[in-house]
Amino acid sequence: MSRAALLVLADGRFPAGGHAHSGGAEPAVKAGRLRDARDLEAFCRGRLHTTGLTSAALAAAAATGHDPVALDEAADARTPSAALRATARRLGRQMLRAARATWPSPELDALARTFPRGTHQPIVLGLAARTAGLAPEDAAHCVAYETVGGPATAAVRLLGLDPFQATAVLARLAPDMDQVAERAAKAAHDGIDALPAASAPLLDITAEQHAAWPVRLFAS
Repeated sequence: MSRAALLVLADGRFPAGGHAHSGGAEPAVKAGRLRDARDLEAFCRGRLHTTGLTSAALAAAAATGHDPVALDEAADARTPSAALRATARRLGRQMLRAARATWPSPELDALARTFPRGTHQPIVLGLAARTAGLAPEDAAHCVAYETVGGPATAAVRLLGLDPFQATAVLARLAPDMDQVAERAAKAAHDGIDALPAASAPLLDITAEQHAAWPVRLFAS
């Protein structure tokens, strides 16, 4: 296992397209629910333990070697928002392009053939982690960090939030990220039927609203 590969995969500069997405932060800012670092921490913690846990488990399951087709169906069932399903597949296509260029492998090529229009991003990330020689819990850690890192970065742009404060929020959430990654990896070990289906209905609702905005800073 290469710790350096983990750093590459988790790096925000990995060209997987995540920088264009706020993880629900943009509509939360507009609605007045996200105004400062304290709100950001609460928002990220809630996202981490709901949709973040679900996504981390999907990634860990892909890294474990579960069938990507079955995982795609499981991801669809756990993503009630059509806007978020479309976003997950767009991000999946972009991540797959980056992963195939970084860690060429027959498994990633097969995934591209099976899902020419893209599969959910956590599934791609998990298979990329597996190809890079990483463990399922490593894949879950990547997703957990991405779940909170995206909104934190977006909040800096949306609110003019001090980047030091945003980074401090991520540091305070580190124990939660560890917990979520551990739970996700355990569920993946127990099989697809054991994967969590935690959700955040308000994120689903605001994602649908955000997708209809004529002007927006972030794609989602």
